[in-house]
Amino acid sequence: MQSRSLELLVGFFVSLGIAAVFVLTFRVASLDSVGDSGSSYKITAKFENTGSLSRGASVKMSGVRIGRVRDIGIDPETFQAVVTMEIDGARNNIPSDSSLKILTAGLLGEQYVGVEAGGDPEPLKDGSEVLFTQSALVLENLIGQFLTSFTQKEPAAAKDAPKADAADPAAAPAAAP
Repeated sequence: MQSRSLELLVGFFVSLGIAAVFVLTFRVASLDSVGDSGSSYKITAKFENTGSLSRGASVKMSGVRIGRVRDIGIDPETFQAVVTMEIDGARNNIPSDSSLKILTAGLLGEQYVGVEAGGDPEPLKDGSEVLFTQSALVLENLIGQFLTSFTQKEPAAAKDAPKADAADPAAAPAAAP
């Protein structure tokens, strides 16, 4: 009889462990929205460069998560990245002239989409496209620009300016007697 209750107790703890791993997996994968009521709406935005933004990344307004990135694709006509975001239905009053930026959490942290509210009384709706966007800041591009600025020769204006030559008496300043 005691071995039967011990087996049930072990089975209970194994089931509890599996459930904990399941919940932890969804938390780590940032899928806390699994099982929500489904009241959300989708918006899209075009960016020149999304950096390392990925599906499932957060969409935040004032530091508060209001949605998730659901898809990232390429517009075949403009060749810009098209980011589709799913916004929580409770956040149905975001102005339609809001702007989106791809930001980084910390120096080398994950990237997310930041929403900066506009002033238009008309809110974003399901299927809206946000027109005001700012692409990701790519660290490699910044380093390249920084290094290029140091390797440039003297400016063209200084190159074309006449130089005073000591052998040319007309260019030498007149000496006072």
